[in-house]
Amino acid sequence: MLERIRIVLIGTSHPGNIGAAARAMKTMGLEQLALVAPRGEGINPEAIARASGADDLLERATLHDTLEPALKDCQWVVGASARSRHLPWPLCSPREFSARLPGEMQHQSSTVALVFGREDKGLTNEELQRCHTHVHIPTSADYSSLNLAAAVQVLAYECRQAWLSTQSNTTDTLPGSAYPFGVEWDNPLANHADTERFFEHLERTLIDIGFHDPNNPRQLMARLRRLYMRSRMDVMELNMLRGILTRVDRLQNGHDRPSEPSDPVS
Repeated sequence: MLERIRIVLIGTSHPGNIGAAARAMKTMGLEQLALVAPRGEGINPEAIARASGADDLLERATLHDTLEPALKDCQWVVGASARSRHLPWPLCSPREFSARLPGEMQHQSSTVALVFGREDKGLTNEELQRCHTHVHIPTSADYSSLNLAAAVQVLAYECRQAWLSTQSNTTDTLPGSAYPFGVEWDNPLANHADTERFFEHLERTLIDIGFHDPNNPRQLMARLRRLYMRSRMDVMELNMLRGILTRVDRLQNGHDRPSEPSDPVS
């Protein structure tokens, strides 16, 4: 499970923080590190020194210009948010995150991304809207400044606790403790890349039918993102929705005719 958890760092300004984050990951058994548009030198000798033996994670780290390729194969994207946002979004504590993690990773193909923002500004609203869930570390109100590597350490620890909970004897646990529906879900969850293609398709269709005005969006797409991200679509559900949109597109463009309505189900 731990090998399928990816730590994503966006716009890090200090190479030492990258190395310290890698060290925090390795102490908890995490292996995947993705760097998105790091500022400055990125991985340099100082980063390697601060990694303190976790330089193998730095060697395997992937580098991306934008967030999208770092998330494309992920089924659950969790953004670390230090402040409340204008548009409410599903939010959990680190402990609630770790409680959900085993169920989210029940499929062997599932990959989870934990996304951390810039040291000075955190994640943008647009980046947070790419996340299914936000996680907030409840720091002291008197001094809430948390170093990037320390934040990674807190959530990496919770990841390890979640993994340890799956290694013990689970014969006496309730079915819902591992799987939210009591059994393994019947289809893998949609990954980030496919979900983003759905949102692009949805927005095009809403513009075509005159429901969405991109010049006066009124948070429509942000709210639709929140709705669908909260629902955690699986592959089949996403394909059905894309099929509906394709049908609407064909009707809107006069390439198809609506079929006769079927008899109501008695």
